[in-house]
Amino acid sequence: MFGKPNGIARTSDRKDAEKLDQEDPLRHLRSQFLIPTRADLQGRHLPDLNNEAANQLCIYLCGNSLGLQPRRTADRVHEHLSAWAKKGVTGHFAEHGSNLPPFLHVDDVAAEKMAPIVGAARSEVAVMESLTANIHLMMASFYRPTKDKYKVILEGKAFPSDHYAVDSQVRHHGFDPDDALVLIEPEDAEEATISTSHILSTIDVHAASTALVFLPGVQYYTGQYLDIPTITAHAHSRGILIGWDLAHAAGNVELKLHEWEVDFAVWCNYKYLNSGPGSIASLFVHEMHGHVNVEAIKHNENGYRPRLSGWWGGDRAIRFEMGGTFVPIPGAAGFQLGNPSALALTTVLASLEVFALTSMSALQDKSRALTGYLADLLLQQPSDGRNPHLYRIITPLDPAGRGAQLSIRLGPGLLKGVMKALEEKGVVVDERQPDVVRVAPAPLYNTFAEVWEFVNIFQAACREAQAGSVDQPETATALKGQEAKGWNTIK
Repeated sequence: MFGKPNGIARTSDRKDAEKLDQEDPLRHLRSQFLIPTRADLQGRHLPDLNNEAANQLCIYLCGNSLGLQPRRTADRVHEHLSAWAKKGVTGHFAEHGSNLPPFLHVDDVAAEKMAPIVGAARSEVAVMESLTANIHLMMASFYRPTKDKYKVILEGKAFPSDHYAVDSQVRHHGFDPDDALVLIEPEDAEEATISTSHILSTIDVHAASTALVFLPGVQYYTGQYLDIPTITAHAHSRGILIGWDLAHAAGNVELKLHEWEVDFAVWCNYKYLNSGPGSIASLFVHEMHGHVNVEAIKHNENGYRPRLSGWWGGDRAIRFEMGGTFVPIPGAAGFQLGNPSALALTTVLASLEVFALTSMSALQDKSRALTGYLADLLLQQPSDGRNPHLYRIITPLDPAGRGAQLSIRLGPGLLKGVMKALEEKGVVVDERQPDVVRVAPAPLYNTFAEVWEFVNIFQAACREAQAGSVDQPETATALKGQEAKGWNTIK
């Protein structure tokens, strides 16, 4: 329906955007979400979500940071609280209706519904803990260094939580991070993205001494979507395990983790998966690593992959026998530690109900069209010779090399003024100092008309900031020259 995945519209006419919205087969999904108004965003107090104030809706293009709240979330949370109030401990076993499983099984239902989002078997997914905690749990199992193979290959501008976790794991095993961490930097610091060939060659150079590769599926700063199947297969060909941080990929791009034979993956559920601030996270463990040999365990032999173990990861059939021998649940569930919060899982389930109304394939089709439209309009920025281009897109323009997000690098000194102007117009995006704006149209709830409106507001804000009518001159002076500095400067 959308035509070419990129370059679907070469015009800046709003009517064309509205026509694309009318033809969008997923347009009905927008009504599933609560979209803040401009008054909501600019007020001092949290809005009353039941009050249908006649205010203009904001343009929310920040699902890469925090997704919007599904309308059904409040209902599901109320249903959970009501069940707890009325059933108490018996709520662990009682049926509460079609929308709410017994507390004892809510994690199993969440895993079953999450699996299609990442292209996994149900047994390969667990909804549990936080993203960083899951990185530690996975590294405890998959990072098994020796004196010869001890290095971890990590992307140079990995999100800080990834870097901190990997650094601490390396130190925990007695190695020096300066020696044991191999950081992949872009070949061209100005471009900021990393080519697949560069990643593969880095793996080759360090293969003999590398114990693990851990990379982002979608890089948080640039929005680049790495070639997960190619990189995974290459790591395996060199005898190296590989894990992926999918915080910016899950719910954003179509994943096939089982088919690609990814060893493990971790992700949060509050970005494109719309489960609320700080929501419980998820992990994936390929079935090849989830086997359990009960007979071996009975004979005090290693019958499962080493891990940090906890009660909730133990065999359900004997969980309440309170024995001292740990027998894990086969698959990802066997990596669980404690009883997960049923309340936290309820918000995840509410969001997954919305995802079940469509498919990741359909969402990716719309996402490529929506972000392609955004790119087309941005690339039409006015320039008359006297007024040079005020920004450039640093995210790959090839739809296969990105998800929903476009990262836009502004001219020196423009960021503060542009962000101020966008806020005043009710536009929600996020910034990364000193000069990048991240814009992420989410296919579940954003529209082509919103993208058109954003680009017009954004380009006007850039012109105003350049002219000095928004930003203070001293700010521009202080940041002057930043555009000439490379990747290492902005790390």
